[in-house]
Amino acid sequence: MINKESLTHHISQQFNAELEEVRSHLLAMGGLVEKQVNDAVNALIDADSGLAQQVREIDDQINQMERNIDEECLRILARRQPAASDLRLIISISKSVIDLERIGDEASKIARRAIQLCEEGESPRGYVEVRHIGNQVRKMVQEALDAFARFDADLALSVAQYDKTVDREYKTALRELVTYMMEDPRAISRVLNVIWALRSLERIGDHARNIAELVIYLVRGTDVRHLGLTRMKEEVQGKSQSKPEA
Repeated sequence: MINKESLTHHISQQFNAELEEVRSHLLAMGGLVEKQVNDAVNALIDADSGLAQQVREIDDQINQMERNIDEECLRILARRQPAASDLRLIISISKSVIDLERIGDEASKIARRAIQLCEEGESPRGYVEVRHIGNQVRKMVQEALDAFARFDADLALSVAQYDKTVDREYKTALRELVTYMMEDPRAISRVLNVIWALRSLERIGDHARNIAELVIYLVRGTDVRHLGLTRMKEEVQGKSQSKPEA
């Protein structure tokens, strides 16, 4: 089982430093993406076009961070030829940055919807749902990153499990908003902007789950992406008392 101490077990202190640095860069990117999601939701709810524009401008920085971390991972693979838990760490980081970049893309889409609502006028419905689901997925992103920082498979499992709740609440909100549009066709354009924002939030939850699954792979050494929640729980909790993996 990998943990933070295992990052410093190498004879080469330079290798130790490289692993810690690339992991720190991932977490820094994650912190910026988490803020991007929070700001996008607030921009939509508060009809703040200036904040929404800031979210969209940060997207270029997120993309550059993804490219930089990819290059770091490739250099480590080429120079160090890592094995076992070190290789899982590099693989998990290289895949997680893809999900973080896509979370940033979805936050940018929400910001675009916020700008459109500022121009067209506020939607008559949907802001309560945006705030509620937005808080939920932001917490998922935060806890997925915390799980990565602490090598915490149990916390990662709870993030993956919570994605079902977000999916269910998204579907409920969608049904209610579609019903409202049928009753008041004049609001269709504005309500659709809220629906698309909610869709982006649901996708952010999916990406947070992906990161959580990578944490489980990193810590436990098992690819749980297609196992389902029951099997995933068995892999995490069933190995809690087992011999740590390399």
